[in-house]
Amino acid sequence: MTKTKYFIFFLLIILSSCVSKKEIIYFQNDEIDQSKVSNSYKTIIKPDDLLQITITALDTEAVRPFNLAAVTYSTSSNSAIGVAQQQNYLVDSNGEIDFPIIGKLKIGGLSRDELIVLLKDKLDPDYIKNPNINIRIANYKISVLGDVQRPGSYTIPNERITILEAIALAGDLNISAERESILVQREENGKKVEYTVNLLSKDVFTSPVYYLQQNDVVYVKPNYARIQSASANSNTTLFISITGLLITIVSLLAR
Repeated sequence: MTKTKYFIFFLLIILSSCVSKKEIIYFQNDEIDQSKVSNSYKTIIKPDDLLQITITALDTEAVRPFNLAAVTYSTSSNSAIGVAQQQNYLVDSNGEIDFPIIGKLKIGGLSRDELIVLLKDKLDPDYIKNPNINIRIANYKISVLGDVQRPGSYTIPNERITILEAIALAGDLNISAERESILVQREENGKKVEYTVNLLSKDVFTSPVYYLQQNDVVYVKPNYARIQSASANSNTTLFISITGLLITIVSLLAR
C-alpha cells in the first residue's frame, strides 16, 4: 500500500511539471526584421488626459494670463492657502479644453508637436511674441492585469514605455502565464481596439503596441494548465478523499 501511494504521488508530480522551455523563453522564434523596427513614438492627446501646459516668453507679463495658478482659499479669511500650483486642463469627452482667453480648443487626436504648433498659431503674434510651449500629461498611466507578479496601474512620468518595460514593472509574467497571446486594449478614435502580442517571437519589436500609450491595458492570460489547476483546486479535498478510498479498496482486493 505504501508503494502504491508513493507511485501515485510521483506520477502526479511528473504530470504537473511537464512544461517545455519552448513555451516559456521569450524572443526565441524568428529573426528581427530591422526594416519594420521603429524607434519613433509620439503621444496622442485623448479624452480624460490631464494636461500641464506651460508657456514662457521674454515678456513675462504677456504669458501670465495663460499660466493660471490653482489655489485653495480659506472660507473665513478669503485668502489663499498653501503654495499655488499651475492649473491643469482636462480633455473632455469631445476632445476639447477651455484655454484662457482663446476659449474652446479641439485637441483630441493631435500629437504633442501638433498641439504645440496649434497653440503657437493661436498666441503668436496677437498675444505673445515667440512663445515657448511645454506640454506634459499629468495622469499618464498604463495598467497590467492578469497572470503577473504585481498587477496594477502604473504612472509613467516620462510618457514613454514599451510593453516589455510595462511587464517588468509588474514583476514579469508568472511561470503559468500564456506568453503567445498577450492582450493590449487601447482606445483609438473613441473605440476600444485590441491587439495581440506573442512574446515568444521577436515580432514583438515590430508590433504597433510595442510602445504603449496612455491608459493602455495589458492583460496576461493564464495558460491552460493554470486554468485546469484552478478548477481542480476547488475540488482538492474531494479528490484526495476519493483517491484515499480507491487506494484502500485496491489494497483490500490485493490481499
